Amino acid sequence: MQNKGLIKVFAILFGLVCLYQLSFTFITNNVETNAEEFAVQEVGEDVENYSELRDQAEARYLDSIGNDEVFAGISYNAAKDKELNKGLDLKGGINVILQISVRDILSGLANDSKDPAFRKAIAEADEAQTDSQENYVDLFFEAFNNIPNAKLASPDIFANKTLSDEINFNMSNEEVEPIIRKKIDESITSAFEVLRKRIDKFGVTQPNIQRLGNSGRILVELPGAKDISRVKNLLQSTAQLEFWHVYKNNEIGNFLVQANNRLAEMKRTQEDVSEETDTTATSGDDEIDELLADSSDSTEVETGNNPLFDLIVSPGFQGGPVIATFKVQDTAKVMDYLQNPQIRSLLPSDMRYAKFVWGVADEDTQTTGLYALKGNRNMEPPLSGSVITDAQQTYDQLGRIAVSMQMDGTGAKIWEDMTGKASNEQSQIAIVLDNIVYSAPGVSTGPISGGRSEISGDFTITEGQDLANVLRAGKLPASADIIQSEVVGPSLGQEAIDSGINSFGIALILVLVWMILYYGKAGLFADVALVVNILFIFGILAGLGAVLTLPGIAGIVLTIGMSVDANVLIFERIKEELAKGKLQRDAIKDGFNNALSSILDANITTGLTGLILFLLGTGPIKGFATTLLIGIATSLFTAIFITRLFIDGYGKKGKSLDFSTSLTKNLFTNMNIDFLKKRKVAYIISGLFIVISIGSLITQGLNEGVDFVGGRTYTVRFADDVSPTEVQNDLVATFGSAEAKTFGPNNQLKITTKYKVDQEGAEVDEEIQRSLFEALGAYLPADLTYEEFTDGADDKQVGVMKSMKVGATIADDIKNASFWAVLGSLIVVFLYILLRFRKWQFSLGAVTAVFHDVLVVLGIFSLLYKVMPFNMEIDQAFIAAILTVIGYSLNDTVVVFDRIREYVNEHSSWALNKTVNSALNSTISRTLNTSLTTLVVLLAIFIFGGESIRGFMFALIVGVIVGTYSSLFIATPIMFDSVKKKSSIQKKEKPKTEEAATA
Repeated sequence: MQNKGLIKVFAILFGLVCLYQLSFTFITNNVETNAEEFAVQEVGEDVENYSELRDQAEARYLDSIGNDEVFAGISYNAAKDKELNKGLDLKGGINVILQISVRDILSGLANDSKDPAFRKAIAEADEAQTDSQENYVDLFFEAFNNIPNAKLASPDIFANKTLSDEINFNMSNEEVEPIIRKKIDESITSAFEVLRKRIDKFGVTQPNIQRLGNSGRILVELPGAKDISRVKNLLQSTAQLEFWHVYKNNEIGNFLVQANNRLAEMKRTQEDVSEETDTTATSGDDEIDELLADSSDSTEVETGNNPLFDLIVSPGFQGGPVIATFKVQDTAKVMDYLQNPQIRSLLPSDMRYAKFVWGVADEDTQTTGLYALKGNRNMEPPLSGSVITDAQQTYDQLGRIAVSMQMDGTGAKIWEDMTGKASNEQSQIAIVLDNIVYSAPGVSTGPISGGRSEISGDFTITEGQDLANVLRAGKLPASADIIQSEVVGPSLGQEAIDSGINSFGIALILVLVWMILYYGKAGLFADVALVVNILFIFGILAGLGAVLTLPGIAGIVLTIGMSVDANVLIFERIKEELAKGKLQRDAIKDGFNNALSSILDANITTGLTGLILFLLGTGPIKGFATTLLIGIATSLFTAIFITRLFIDGYGKKGKSLDFSTSLTKNLFTNMNIDFLKKRKVAYIISGLFIVISIGSLITQGLNEGVDFVGGRTYTVRFADDVSPTEVQNDLVATFGSAEAKTFGPNNQLKITTKYKVDQEGAEVDEEIQRSLFEALGAYLPADLTYEEFTDGADDKQVGVMKSMKVGATIADDIKNASFWAVLGSLIVVFLYILLRFRKWQFSLGAVTAVFHDVLVVLGIFSLLYKVMPFNMEIDQAFIAAILTVIGYSLNDTVVVFDRIREYVNEHSSWALNKTVNSALNSTISRTLNTSLTTLVVLLAIFIFGGESIRGFMFALIVGVIVGTYSSLFIATPIMFDSVKKKSSIQKKEKPKTEEAATA
C-alpha cells in the first residue's frame, strides 16, 4: 500500500479532531450532572412540586456558571452549542409538523371576498383536500377555472386595493395565478420567520425548524422541551392583537333587559306550542329548542322567567366596560342567545354592529366578564397588532405582570386619536388578543402620543413572556394547525439512552470477541479498526451537528456488522491467496485488491438505499439514514486502510500472521455444494412463502400505524399492571374506536384512537387528552391530577410517557412517500447493477430476490402481528427497515455476483453451472460469517434495545435471514435461468462442456 505515512497522519489527525468534537459533549454532561446534584441537594422530595422546583434550580445553576471556564478556555455555554445533539427519543421533547392554512392566506389576499365564484372554489378545494395529495392552491385554481366566466382579476376578488400594484382588471386567470402563488409563498415564508423568532425566544437548546417543500408545512423539533401545552400554544397562536372602543355597561344595559324579556317570551311561546301539540320536548332540530335548551345540568337553579339574567353571576360596575360576569360553563349558551337574529334585532341602530366577546377567565372562580365592542360594517378594528414594533414583559404601577409595547408611526397616530376620543368620552379601549379581552383601561390623561402602551391583565410571568414573544415576533399570516406531532417524556428518553447504550455495548463486545475467536491476531487488528471506526462516526455526527436518535444508534450498530463484513471479505481473500502458496506479503496485497471490488459494490448499493432514506425520511428515520451513510464511509476507510496499516506493519517485523485459529482454520474450506441443483426446491419453498404472504396480506392485511392511517397514539404507564382488554373496552365506550396493547412491561400500554382524526386544532387535542384521562381514571392513582398525567417531569413514572398525532391528509402523504421510496430504491439499484455488471440477467436476479425478501417480510408481519408480544405496526420505521433489508440483501447478492464475474473471466472454459456453483462455494464462508455476525448484533439490539425499536429490529432480523437465503437460492438461480445461451455470459466455452452447461 502506497502513501502509508500520509494515511497514518490523516488517521491520527482525524481521530484527534473527532476527540475534540466529542469533548464538548463530555464537558456539558459533567456540568449538567453537577447541576442535577445541586438541584437534588437544594430541593428535597418532601417539597410540593419538587420536580418542577428542581428543574428551576438546575436552570439557575447552569445560568450562573454558563460563561465560566470549564476546561481549556471552554465555557458550558460554548460547549452546549457544539455538543452531540440527541433526538426526541433520547432527550424527550416535541416534534410537530404545522400546516399553515393556505385557505386563510387566499381569503386574506381577497380581503375575505364574498364573491360567489370565489366562495364556491374555496368550498370545492376544501372538499377535495380531504383525499387529495395536491397542494391546496392547485385545487383552488382548478375549481375556480371550472366555473364559467369566473375571473380571478375581479375587483371583488384579487384585483383589490391591496394588490392593485400587481393585478389589474384586464389580466387573465393564467396571468394572475403566478402572482397569487408568489404571494402565498411569501406568506408561508413570513410564517416560517415568525415561528423561528418565537422558538428562538422560547429558550430551547438546539431547536430545528425547516420548511417541507411548497405545501405550507413547517417542521419544528424542540428536544428537551417539557411544557408541551405551552409550546403548542406558542406555535399555533395567530396573535390577532386588536384595539377596539368599547361600550359602557350602562349603554348596553337597556338592550340586555329587552333581550332577557324577549327570550322569556320565546320560551313561553315554545311551551304553549308544546302543550297544544301534546308532544315532549324532542324537536332537537328546532332553532328555538337549541337556543333555549334546558340547562338542568347547571349548578344554578333557574326560575325559568329570566333565561339570560338567571345566568348572571354579578353585574358589572356602573360605567365600566364589563357588562356582567358569567360562569365559564354558561358562556356558549349566553353567546348563542346574543347572536340569535331575533335578539340582535333589539339593538339600537347605532349599536347594530356591536361585537360581544369574553374576557380572560378567572381560574379560581371559573367566571368571565362579557364585553361589547363598538364594531363596524366590516368588523375591522380601528387598530391592529401589526403596528407593534417591540414588546417586553414588564410590571404595571400596582406591581402586576404586564406587557409594554411600542407602535410604529402609523400606529402611534391612530393610537393618539383613539386615546383622545376615549379621554373625551370618559370611555375605555379594549385590548383584544385572539378574540379575548385582556384588559379595557380607561384614558383619563388625554391623548397618548408616541405609540407606547401597556397590556395589563391576570398574567403569570410565563404568560407575559410568551405574549411579548408573540407580539415581538409578529402574527402568523394564517392559522397554523398541528397535523402531526410526537411528544416524548424525558424519563422515557433516559430509558431509551440506557437501553441503547446497553445494546450497543453488548453488540460491540460480541463482535470484538467473535473476530478474535475466528481470525486470531488479524481479528484483533480488525477490532482496533472497528473501535476507530466508531470514534469517527460519533466525531462526524458531533461535527456536523447531526442528531443522534435511537434508530441512529441502531444504524451505528448495523455499521459495525458492515465494517466486519468488509474485514471478513478481505481476510477470506487473503486466506485464499495463502492457500495458493503465495508469500504472506503478496497474499495480503492481492487479498486486499481482490476484495476491493466486492466491498465497493456492496457498500454502494447499501449507500443508495440509505440515501433514499435520508432524502425522504424525517425525524428518527433521517437519523438512522445519517448514521448509516456516515458508517458506510468510515467503515470503508478503516477496513481498507487502518486494518491494512496494522497488518502490513506486523508483517514488516518478519512475523507470520495467521488469518484463522485452530478452531476455524479448515472451517468452510473445500465446500462442494451443488446450489443450482437445489434451485427447483428453493423455487417451490419460496413460491409457497410468497403465496402464503400474499394470501395473508389480502385476508388479514397489515397492522398499519397512525403514520399511514392517521390518528393519535399515547404510550401510557400505570402504577400497577393492567389488562389491555379491559382498558380497551373503557376507551371504546369513550371514543367509539380505540385499541390498547401492552407496550413493554405489563404496566405500560400503547393506546391508539382515530377519534376526530379529521379535526385539527389545539382545542380538539386538549379535548381528546382530557377524555383519555377520564376514561383511564379507574386505573390511575386517585391523587393523580390531569396536569401530572400529561406533564413532562424528568422522573415521571405514571401518565402519558409519549404521544403521537398524525392527521389524515399527511398520513396519505407519508404512505405515498414510503411507496415511492421502496420503488425508487429498487429502480436505482437495478440500474446500478446493470451498469456495474453490464448484464441485465444480474439485475433481474438481484431485483427478483429483493422483491422476494420484501414480500416475505411483509407476509411474516401480516401473519404474526396479532400474536407477537411486541409492536409490529407498519410505520415509517418499518419502511426504513424494509429499505435496509433491500440494501443488505443486495450487499450479499452483489458479493456473490462479483465472485461469479471473476470466475467467469478466470475459468472461461468451465460450464456456467460449474462456474456459478464454485463461486457460491467460495463465498459461503464470508456469507455465513457476515450474516451470523450481523444477526448477533441485531439480536443484541432486539433483546436489550428497548420496546420502541423492537419491531424495527425484528424486521431487520427476518430480512437478514431471508436476504442471505435469497442471495444463494433466488438471485443466482434466477440469473442462471435467464441466460438463454449459457455461453453468452462467458468469453468462450469448449464444446465438451456445452451439453453440461445447458442441462
